[in-house]
Amino acid sequence: MSAIVATEPGGPEVLQWTTVTRPEPAPGEVLVQVAASAVNRADLLQRQGLYPPPPGASTIIGLECSGIVAALGPGVASVQVGQPVVALLAGGGYAEAVAVPVGQVMPVPAPIDLIDAAALPEVACTVWSNLIMVAGLQQGQWLLVHGGGSGIGTFAIQLARAMGVRTVVTAGSQAKLAACERLGAEVLVNYREQDFVQTCAEVTGGHGVDVILDNMGAAYLERNLTALARNGHLCVIGLQGGTKAELDLGAALRKNATVHAMSLRGRPEAEKAEICRQVVEHVWPWVQAGLIEPVIGARLPMEQAATAHQLLQDGDVTGKVLLTVERP
Repeated sequence: MSAIVATEPGGPEVLQWTTVTRPEPAPGEVLVQVAASAVNRADLLQRQGLYPPPPGASTIIGLECSGIVAALGPGVASVQVGQPVVALLAGGGYAEAVAVPVGQVMPVPAPIDLIDAAALPEVACTVWSNLIMVAGLQQGQWLLVHGGGSGIGTFAIQLARAMGVRTVVTAGSQAKLAACERLGAEVLVNYREQDFVQTCAEVTGGHGVDVILDNMGAAYLERNLTALARNGHLCVIGLQGGTKAELDLGAALRKNATVHAMSLRGRPEAEKAEICRQVVEHVWPWVQAGLIEPVIGARLPMEQAATAHQLLQDGDVTGKVLLTVERP
């Protein structure tokens, strides 16, 4: 089969469409014939040699995919060959086929197209596990989403709207903020021109936001704590603003605040399976009802993975960038 391989750590140009060994599903695994994968910022880090896959995972880049079940490993009975699915991966998505633990395979929620469904697994599992399973976000609370125009951000806004949560978003352009508003964001902050801490205080009447979904890390740590309400939760899911910052524990104690730093990729299979199970149970009904839909900024053939990485790296795209597998 063919797959995208990084010939060496480096820029997008190191990504090459080449022939590799087709995987075989191990016990408890499913082989998925990939229809599409999606580009995540973690993929850019892996390409640069900065984010290696967990032990035992495929070295091929790609954390999610959609496709058709092509084969079942021993002991798998919960899915059928020929079934359209999406999958949460530890690696291997930029390929014509990928083997994945069956617990991380989910049905494609109607009426989403098989290709577009590739935009869902990583964002749905990341947002649900952080905002609901960890932070306990509830109806009527305030949520601050940094990077509102990203794949994660556009999904989080829609989930919050479906739950009856009030949302503040940050983004770096008016076009992205306008897209966030269409999806249901209530308060829009251009981080190049406005102070999100001041805005959060003003719109909440000094209460602060109850939950923050943060893709910046170190650069925003101090200001995020200031923006939090008492008993608030800061969920750090990205480190675009660095890895090290000084934490004022006194400020955290005064607010009884909780700081979570979590990723999906390296978590045990059982944990990822439970997240996927909850997503199917709780999130897919909102997708089926039309309350949440994938936001896709670009679709490119898998062979053009380098172009897709450059698009995401430049930051001009709103929503997800998909890579599709062309078949004869």
